[in-house]
Amino acid sequence: MMIIGCDFHPSWQQVAWLDTETGETGEQKLLHATGEAKRFYAQLPKPALIGMEATGNSQWFIELIEDLGHEIWIGDAAQIRASYVRKQKTDKRDAAHILKLLVEGRFPRLWAPDREQRDLRQLVLHRHKLVMIRARVKNELQHLSLNKGMQRKRKLWSQAGLQLLRELPLKPWASCRREDLLGLLSMLHRQIEKLDGAVAQAAEDNPQAKLLMTQPGVGPNTALAFVLTIGDVRRFPRGKQVASYLGLIPREESSGGRQKLGAITKQGNRMLRSLLVEAAQV
Repeated sequence: MMIIGCDFHPSWQQVAWLDTETGETGEQKLLHATGEAKRFYAQLPKPALIGMEATGNSQWFIELIEDLGHEIWIGDAAQIRASYVRKQKTDKRDAAHILKLLVEGRFPRLWAPDREQRDLRQLVLHRHKLVMIRARVKNELQHLSLNKGMQRKRKLWSQAGLQLLRELPLKPWASCRREDLLGLLSMLHRQIEKLDGAVAQAAEDNPQAKLLMTQPGVGPNTALAFVLTIGDVRRFPRGKQVASYLGLIPREESSGGRQKLGAITKQGNRMLRSLLVEAAQV
């Protein structure tokens, strides 16, 4: 069996490998744009095991490895770096270190969603991003109204409030800005409503998400995001470990018998953390 440690970068990767049958080892730099990486993995005997750190912009590579019939493990980047004892850090040494962890059975493997789950993550993330953009657009319109002495706060988004906003006497470019923002707000409302329907259907079709929605304050967005982020809950023996995974436990700097707790660590998935905080406030 071929075991490969991969130090992945957007345009290239450094690999180190070990053939467990022959004992042969090697290393190589593989370019992505030229197809060199694809050719390298395509000629490997199946199944090969590839390990890499969790990183962005790597979905195409993960799917390539899956399509070729190999197995890919995603590792916790912080734990991989923490286990690195050398002071000199290079791409070759990073790949060799990942290979060493794989061979010794110390690779800090993370749970990874399947393709369908990855696509559903895009749905939840897309909706969340549009909601954030809508909030910024609303803030801009609030500034416009406040500059004209109209303070309506949440009432600004009622039919009456929007009508007053449209009737505000503004200079030509300020008026142009208002119309563009109102048009953008209307478009965002429609798109978010459409995505809300898709999220609600996906949550209804998922037994775990459906069960979570029986809890007060937990709606389809929070439930689906939780399921797609946490995955198999059995990998967490205790609830405190889930809270730690999501960055919801306090920082601690205790020494000499004195306990000092700070703000939450904010590690993990930012979107799910914000959704859970919103759910707790309902």
